[in-house]
Amino acid sequence: METKVFKNDLSEAAELIRAGALVAVPTETVYGLAGNGLDEGAVRDIYEVKGRPAVKPLSLMVPGREAMDLYCDGVPAAAKALAGRFWPGPLTIVLRAKSFIPPIVLAGGDTVGLRCPDHPMTLELLRLAGVPFAAPSANPSGEPSPKNARTVLDYFDGKIAAVVDGGECGIGTESTLISMAQTPYRILRQGALPAETVADALVNEMTVIGITGGTGSGKTTALRCLEALGALVIDCDEVYHALLSENGEMLAEICGSFPEAVVDGAFDRKALGAAVFGSAAALERLNAITHRYVSERVRSMLRGHAMNGGTLAAVDAIELISSGLAARCDATVGVVADRETRIRRIMERDGISRPYAESRVDAQHGEEYFRRGCDHILENNSDPEEFTYNCNKLFKEIIKHG
Repeated sequence: METKVFKNDLSEAAELIRAGALVAVPTETVYGLAGNGLDEGAVRDIYEVKGRPAVKPLSLMVPGREAMDLYCDGVPAAAKALAGRFWPGPLTIVLRAKSFIPPIVLAGGDTVGLRCPDHPMTLELLRLAGVPFAAPSANPSGEPSPKNARTVLDYFDGKIAAVVDGGECGIGTESTLISMAQTPYRILRQGALPAETVADALVNEMTVIGITGGTGSGKTTALRCLEALGALVIDCDEVYHALLSENGEMLAEICGSFPEAVVDGAFDRKALGAAVFGSAAALERLNAITHRYVSERVRSMLRGHAMNGGTLAAVDAIELISSGLAARCDATVGVVADRETRIRRIMERDGISRPYAESRVDAQHGEEYFRRGCDHILENNSDPEEFTYNCNKLFKEIIKHG
């Protein structure tokens, strides 16, 4: 068999694929060995030519995200969002296959990977052929993936019908593979697209609501409403205390900046509190350290929630605005109550004296700070049922508008 090389006109290559022949095609990552993904005979030839184990399934190349519903069932909105963000590009998304996909493609499973290559010649070939391509990398199993047509010919000259010569592949690494057939979503193969970038894109599809306000304002009630709506609630104060126990790097940085927080050779939280209490400059110095670490942990928690299929999260932080965490939120909500109401609440809640309650309230930001800095304000000075109703009404409105 003579292996043809196509550089311009792709109509004959499209006819070859429709007829069941194998054609190597360029992508932005590596060359693929393409055959009609709906033709069992063509798929069998791919396995044979590559020497690929039959237990390894194949992915399908498609021309765009509209193909998801053509070849897959139960496609989650998050998968379509990733396709909209990264296709054409080096991301393969594994989904539930429709029943007409040949079982040989699925290798005995019920899922199939879809990939839209970022190469104009292969996208045009997909359009001309009108069928999805089963297209693993165009190399014998165990050999390096080819980045140019010459290497493909070295591997398969005389064994396949044609090669589309699209020049050198720009990336040279295979696509990243993510399974979204069920939750949690899983990165099956780290490729050209970093896993963190994929997770961050999923986070961007979530609704993240920032909640802030002083002690006694009613944040806890607001957060319970969000939990009831299915939100992951991230308490940044809890995150900070967890980091003090877990993150030696943050603790070392704090102790280096505040040596007075080290008592008898060990970190002492009360000593740290004494070092920053009443000193705006010292508190600002501490926050510059802790906000960085807390923000990174919050980012990691949001990624994890997104990979679990989460669509709603709440970030609870009294310093939501100054810490920069507000930038991670789709909307920020300040929960406010007048000074006297807050003092009364924390006296009853914590069993503390009025002077101590006053000192705690007065040490925090005033109501105007939250009114200036937040997108929305929830006032909590009167009836608890009315406040709960207002919370649910506002949160549902934010979720509705994304």
